[in-house]
Amino acid sequence: MTRWQPQDHYFNRAKKEGFRARSVYKLEEVDRRVRLLRPGQRVLDLGCHPGSWLQYCARVVGKRGLVVGVDIRKITLELPPHVKVIQVDVFELSPADLHHFSKEFDVVLSDLAPATTGIRSVDSDRSFLLFQRAVALADDLLLPGSHFLGKIFQGSGYDEIVKELKGKYRKVRGIKPRATRKQSKEIFLLAMDKKA
Repeated sequence: MTRWQPQDHYFNRAKKEGFRARSVYKLEEVDRRVRLLRPGQRVLDLGCHPGSWLQYCARVVGKRGLVVGVDIRKITLELPPHVKVIQVDVFELSPADLHHFSKEFDVVLSDLAPATTGIRSVDSDRSFLLFQRAVALADDLLLPGSHFLGKIFQGSGYDEIVKELKGKYRKVRGIKPRATRKQSKEIFLLAMDKKA
């Protein structure tokens, strides 16, 4: 089994390029493949700590865009004015809490992950609940034609959630970006073009 190396190529690259975490390269790869993000968009980033996805989105959407980050943990990063952050548990967040920023969004991102126990079934069940919450928020906040990208641990409920997304979006696929650690059970589900 490969030993986990916290300071790998992506860690060092993130540090060099001024990003808070290596996870930015997961989002960058998906964006490069499918042009998920565009200038002027309104983006909701669930599970935004420590802030590298906020940094990336801020650059892509630009000053005419809006990025709203949500996390239970405090973000200590200095961010541009078109990026807003709410510190709240995602299960206590309602769409109304976001309305003073925007009533609708073009993209919902979820990098939500549970505090892992090492018990695979427990971790995947907790991940599934977080993913379901992200999907429910996207249902309320995304415009028709908009996109959703969310992280989930593969396990029970995976096929069920894929089927649910296929009922709501025109294109659904699983992506495991290269920056994902080999031993990780996480996968990103990309759902594009929300149905009216």
